[in-house]
Amino acid sequence: MKLIDGKATAAQIKAEIAEKVQKIVADGGKRPHLAAVLVGHDGGSETYVKNKVLACEACGFKSSLIRFEDNVSEAELLECVKNLNEDTDVDGFIVQLPLPKHIDEQRVIEAIDPKKDVDGFHPVNVGRMAIGLPAFISATPLGIMTLLQRYNIATSGKKCVVLGRSNIVGKPMAQLMMQKQWGDATVTVCHSHSKTLKEECREADIIVAAIGQPEFVTADMVKDGAVVIDVGTTRVPDPTRKSGFRLCGDVKFDEVAPKCSYITPVPGGVGPMTICSLMQNTLQAAE
Repeated sequence: MKLIDGKATAAQIKAEIAEKVQKIVADGGKRPHLAAVLVGHDGGSETYVKNKVLACEACGFKSSLIRFEDNVSEAELLECVKNLNEDTDVDGFIVQLPLPKHIDEQRVIEAIDPKKDVDGFHPVNVGRMAIGLPAFISATPLGIMTLLQRYNIATSGKKCVVLGRSNIVGKPMAQLMMQKQWGDATVTVCHSHSKTLKEECREADIIVAAIGQPEFVTADMVKDGAVVIDVGTTRVPDPTRKSGFRLCGDVKFDEVAPKCSYITPVPGGVGPMTICSLMQNTLQAAE
């Protein structure tokens, strides 16, 4: 069993990006600029945005953080998006999800200029990605594909099961694994209502678990030698930790790991690669 170290891989990629940025600036080019919009004080979102700011520093990017309280009106948020679309200094920006209930998330996503949509959530980017055209690809699936490539894990012709069908992970992940220039795999998407979920998983060479249920994937669902990618990050109570909780993946790691050829840990697997992919998209936007 080999552990896929997302933290080390992300650090390596950020160093490569920093080198490119240094060259761009030395040649008289503009330093890439990523902006983030944060609404409210959700703990997970706060941490994620803080990590994005640190990643920008590591890559040599300029970064801006725009904060709103959670009672911000939809009109005010859309005005902010419009301003960022028009700001020629900003190469890419993200609006951190989830947003408060009174705001239409989809409307906000669709208001973002697709050329600055480094999260890859705009329908234009989703559509272009689906038919194999150049696009900003949703950060988590892109991070997973990068890990598979960097670890030289063969995907062509393999059977891949994606657990989960979210717009952010499950659907784009399945699209990328299916596409000839990316995964070139045979893909099955399962979700909480799939009748033959366990059987499908047992036949899979690669399992991508993004179902959002802690320790959902157990040893009896995984065949020997499978590659398991765990996207789950659920906070579960843990009185032994200073914070009072720990991050738990969708995979029951201790019992599944011995059966795998490769597996990602939580934390330190897919998470760091998500932020790293956002940096790759920002560099692409700047270029």
